[in-house]
Amino acid sequence: MTETTPFSPEEVAAEGIKPEEYQEIVKRLGRHPNKAELGMFGVMWSEHCCYKNSRPLLSQFPTTGKRILVGPGENAGVIDLGNGLRLAFKIESHNHPSAVEPFQGAATGVGGILRDIFTMGARPIAILNSLRFGNLEDGRTRRIFHGVVEGISHYGNAIGVPTVGGEIYFDPAYTGNPLVNAMALGLMETDEIVKAGASGIGNPVIYVGSTTGRDGMGGASFASAELTDESMDDRPAVQVGDPFLEKSLVEACLEAFKTGAVVAAQDMGAAGLTCSTAEMAEKGNVGIELDLDKIPVRETGMIPYEYLLSESQERMLFVGEKGREQELIDIFHRWGLHAVVAGEVIEEPVVRILFKGEIAANIPARALSEDTPIYKRELLKEAPEYAQKAWQWTADSLPACDYEGLFVGENYLTWNDILLKLLDTPTIASKHWVYRQYDHQVQNNTILFPGGADAAVIRIRPIDAKPEECNTGVAATTDCNPRYVYLNPYEGAKYAVVEAARNLSCVGAEPIAVTDNLNFGSPEKPIGYWQLANACRGVADACREMNTPVTGGNVSLYNETLDSDGNPQPIYPTPVIGMVGLISDITKICGQSWVNEDDVIYLLGDGDGMYRVSTLGASEYLAVIHNTVAGQPPVIDFELEKAVQAACRYGIRQGWVQSAHDCGEGGLAVALAESCIGNGFGAEVSLKVTTQQRLDEVLFGESGSRIVVSVSPEKVSEWEDYLTEVLQDSWSKIGKVMPSESSLKIDTQNNLTLINVKIVDMKNIWYRAIQNRLEVS
Repeated sequence: MTETTPFSPEEVAAEGIKPEEYQEIVKRLGRHPNKAELGMFGVMWSEHCCYKNSRPLLSQFPTTGKRILVGPGENAGVIDLGNGLRLAFKIESHNHPSAVEPFQGAATGVGGILRDIFTMGARPIAILNSLRFGNLEDGRTRRIFHGVVEGISHYGNAIGVPTVGGEIYFDPAYTGNPLVNAMALGLMETDEIVKAGASGIGNPVIYVGSTTGRDGMGGASFASAELTDESMDDRPAVQVGDPFLEKSLVEACLEAFKTGAVVAAQDMGAAGLTCSTAEMAEKGNVGIELDLDKIPVRETGMIPYEYLLSESQERMLFVGEKGREQELIDIFHRWGLHAVVAGEVIEEPVVRILFKGEIAANIPARALSEDTPIYKRELLKEAPEYAQKAWQWTADSLPACDYEGLFVGENYLTWNDILLKLLDTPTIASKHWVYRQYDHQVQNNTILFPGGADAAVIRIRPIDAKPEECNTGVAATTDCNPRYVYLNPYEGAKYAVVEAARNLSCVGAEPIAVTDNLNFGSPEKPIGYWQLANACRGVADACREMNTPVTGGNVSLYNETLDSDGNPQPIYPTPVIGMVGLISDITKICGQSWVNEDDVIYLLGDGDGMYRVSTLGASEYLAVIHNTVAGQPPVIDFELEKAVQAACRYGIRQGWVQSAHDCGEGGLAVALAESCIGNGFGAEVSLKVTTQQRLDEVLFGESGSRIVVSVSPEKVSEWEDYLTEVLQDSWSKIGKVMPSESSLKIDTQNNLTLINVKIVDMKNIWYRAIQNRLEVS
């Protein structure tokens, strides 16, 4: 920076702008920016808004398909469900705000994703979330966990949208940097999908919703930097939400859209007025002139910089039809909301901001929104040292085991002990403490409740339809095993996509489309970029294989905590996959728990005497029991995976399959235990094991392509004929469902008992694991 620069290097850096980026700003403007303009570039050129490190990687995602109506680039993706039904859905992160102010960070994360949905003209019908926290033994982690769950429940419950599903992982990698990813679904109510591109020179630009204050200042830049000890002082960068006001905003917006008088709409999320004006202008290839003196405010003495960077919640920007302004304004006033004409669409493609009769900012729209910096970073030619070292691990390094158990250090643990310890692990244990705080039945369309199945199922019911008239459903899930991605970003990311599809298949849904949330550390570090690039390649390849295009999503980088010595501690790379699936008949679905005594239990994806597709590498068993994070995660066999999922879906639709549960963390033994716990039925299982196989691998090894199902005895013949036809030998009959409140008994074919645990003992430990840790003083 030259001596004539009006800003010091520290002032430029404070906006998140690098020295070379500042020079680029000067080049774009042909002059130095003023303070307000510098702030606008700071937020719009942040990773959170412009994806400058990730955009080249995102371009490889498949984004088109027969059901895709709106792909990436709008506020949310939209898919065609058939029969005139269209679904909008999207996932976004609120990680850094939730680390600093857990309650408001999580609450406004929910509010923000709901605005993305109804901005498209869709009524929100469901919320899911994907959460990551540190170890619950840590007091600060417990505080963050409490606050995040309370924030999600506060906003979702108050606005009247059910929180129907999600996932939670606990790992020390997330200490100090939790992940809070919120996903929402909405049913289109307007004939036309409302988009963001402004049009019509002279059309009014209308500000609607709440007032503008100083809360959330610079939140986008805050979300694009590492967390430090000083981040706790950054509370102004965390927004404050009002779900009751947003409920009015939903109704007012949908009513306004139905008039046909709204040309374009954009919610004010990250970067507030700056982002909404720039994106609407750029997408429409026009300009927007906005007068800050017209903006309703909640604080006095605000300057342009504060107006433009505020992230006050529950605000929207519309372009209306000229001459119909009052019609729209009256709708918002009727709902008790602000609505003012604050500007107009202009021909010159700039964002022009007026304040007190003068031009406060004047920037080409493309320079803010599309023609932003792009960094194509060099990819490591080989895997980093930590991964190569982890890949050298083999199960041979574990203690020898017999049919009763094995020594772990000085202690001999039976297989019963190990199963109960895994069920007591917060990542595997019941999340009842969390979801009992969420209203998951509001709107009366939730068919499968949290904890009851591998995915949530919602009835698709237009606002004026009766429940009995509506037979179409949507299943939704969020998935990612971050340890898998850490140990092998490509294979782990593929697994996340496939697991999401498998969870949908386990309730009978046809996987349709994906929204992704890429949570990673710093891309400026070689390891961080290697993780990001390979994970993106894995997501892209798996989405193509599973025919589930990506309709949009969110990138959250710089998820690193700087400790007091200034050393960055990145999270595990966590590419969360939000996936939706179609259920053509909601009477033909199933949950994960056994439903009838004497039903026959099958393992799909693994044949008699095989059990060799599972691995202990990267497993929960290896991490929890042996305190080791190493090995390779499971490698997906796409042909087998697709065949197994199709067989499961077909069996559910035919009425053969009574329950279905995928083998995830903890392997086959945990999947069987969870299937027992839900309805209290026991199970007797016999596994054909060879002398060459490790029993811990058989019981607790993890893999893709495996689903445990139960089938009514009278349907067994038809079912087995079908399995032989479509899966050949990749399935096995392994046992039967036993009476209520009995036990889970797993034997070998030689009648050697490996596991025999009472259902009540498993349930008590599994059910109270999280609550017990929270009750620690």
